[in-house]
Amino acid sequence: MSNIVVPGVPGRGKKSGIFDSFFAIYRPEAKIGRFLSVLALSGISYGLYRGIQDNYLAEIVHITAFERGLVEFFREIPGLLVVLILAWMYRFSESRIFKIGIACMAAGLAGLLISGTGKFIVVFFMVFFSLGEHIIMPVRSTISLDLAKREQSGASLGITNAISNIGNILGFIIVTILFFIFSRLGFERTSVFRFKAVYAAALVLMTGAVITVLALRESTIKVQRRRFYFARKFAKFYMLEVFYGARKQIFITFAPYVLILQYGADTSVISVLLAVCAFFGIIFSPIMGRLIDKVGYKIIMVTDTLILIVVCLFYGFSHHLFPPHTAYIVVCVNFVLDSIISIASMASNVYVQDIASSQEEITATLSTGISVNHVISIFIALMGGWIWKVTGIEVLFSLSAFLGLVNTVYAATIKAGKPAAGV
Repeated sequence: MSNIVVPGVPGRGKKSGIFDSFFAIYRPEAKIGRFLSVLALSGISYGLYRGIQDNYLAEIVHITAFERGLVEFFREIPGLLVVLILAWMYRFSESRIFKIGIACMAAGLAGLLISGTGKFIVVFFMVFFSLGEHIIMPVRSTISLDLAKREQSGASLGITNAISNIGNILGFIIVTILFFIFSRLGFERTSVFRFKAVYAAALVLMTGAVITVLALRESTIKVQRRRFYFARKFAKFYMLEVFYGARKQIFITFAPYVLILQYGADTSVISVLLAVCAFFGIIFSPIMGRLIDKVGYKIIMVTDTLILIVVCLFYGFSHHLFPPHTAYIVVCVNFVLDSIISIASMASNVYVQDIASSQEEITATLSTGISVNHVISIFIALMGGWIWKVTGIEVLFSLSAFLGLVNTVYAATIKAGKPAAGV
């Protein structure tokens, strides 16, 4: 394991109860304070950004369901190229790359704040924000795994996700409160000012994350990066990433648009739902991490994809199965359930760690996995919007359910990892 040290809490002293349990996850010499602070600040900022994104595109920029797929095509390009980007930064340490990613996210928010509402310029700065997002994805997981004791890897990833979700939920709540105040003040639903105010708040918080992340001491270990790293032993992981890319893209791109275009959900409703998702993420991320350590990643993968099949069918057919108001409620509940089961995707990271022979191999494989799942993500984004436009959401989500079924069968072929002793 590499020795990435993140300065933060200077001395733990005597801890008891929940604090003992928390710090028992990490190596004795690991200092995690500022790393978790950056995750919290960027998490709140991302919550603000994500809370208004879909309504901003639909109501202000006037992006149609078909165009939404095109937007995602461009927004996901950084994910496809992340391995090449990280290979270009091969001289940089993990902590420096983390800093660059946070700075890119701040720059993207600044652009969205000061730019107009033209489709091209909005998409451009969304792509820039996405660039930062994708740069930090593999190194965030690497740092989280490195700071933890090996037998507590799943728990560490769970804590990392939980901290981000705490930030997200605060951001979503702030959006809901701000839009309630704006409506009371007489601002119309399509007022640009309401959205720009949220972008301004997000930029302030992300700037705070930039200042905090700059205080992280540079690690002396540099991971050898390859443009693409393919090894036969990771073949099943790469295939799982293909399935995950499809599942992720459908949820991120089309699930909110189902609520907005099919059921008329406004920004406050979407923000509340995202806040509920984040709340359950706080609860279930550590639980899911410990379940992975306890029962093994294979059982989690299979169970997750079985539930996903049901979720997809409710997205596509609720308006046929229930009265309009009931269908709206069912899809809202389904939206939350979809978010909860997506937490199980961390199981694949633990799977990689279980079969990898070095920290460098873990980082290289996770980076390649992100690019692999973005290949299918881009295809799904393009084809999904077209399928919706030509055939309707029923066919789109039926195909998603079929992918979930195939994913279940494939996950069942993975050799089960041994649960951590004493968990």
